Amino acid sequence: MSDKKWLTPILPYLAVWAGVYLFKDAWFALIGFHVAILLVLAIVRPNIPINSLFKSRFPQWVLMNVIFCSASGIGLYFLWDLFSVVPDLPAQLGSMGLNSPVSWFVFIAYFSLINPFIEEYFWRGVLGSNSKKLYIGDLVYAGYHGVVLWGKVPPSIILFALITLTSAGWFWRQSSREDEGLLAAVLGHLVADFSILLVVHWMCA
Repeated sequence: MSDKKWLTPILPYLAVWAGVYLFKDAWFALIGFHVAILLVLAIVRPNIPINSLFKSRFPQWVLMNVIFCSASGIGLYFLWDLFSVVPDLPAQLGSMGLNSPVSWFVFIAYFSLINPFIEEYFWRGVLGSNSKKLYIGDLVYAGYHGVVLWGKVPPSIILFALITLTSAGWFWRQSSREDEGLLAAVLGHLVADFSILLVVHWMCA
């Protein structure tokens, strides 16, 4: 990988934008995001072994990630009204294909079980760093969430979310560095994704 690696997030960003705003389809955004990442990985051919996704040397990092990240959904539930989520969010999500219990179940299952592995390999693996300081990769990881949140919460809440997600990216990167593997971050990410989507579904039902 060279300095040009920072061009690699462009395609995933475009895929999310196209899915959310051009095609207005949640599945197109998610699958397009994943396909874009896999395409980028096929082009750049990173030398990070896939088995790093299942590697953890210190179980306490796994436990810490799972406990810490489970607070994501809990926090969203209790702060929902404070976040000033737009009243038509259920209609927005319904128009994007999340319009039945079955569609939600499949979407949450796929997002929770597949997305963390792809994202952690890409953001913390390929675009990761051993630095203990805030790193540009933490910011780039958080940024695409702003594309998803636009029009659903006020700009001030988007800014709050980007700061929170930058911190989460930093935390997962530190976990991967200290634990010498990506498993702790993957499981933390999985719990965060699952708990957040569960709350969104509950609130939009």
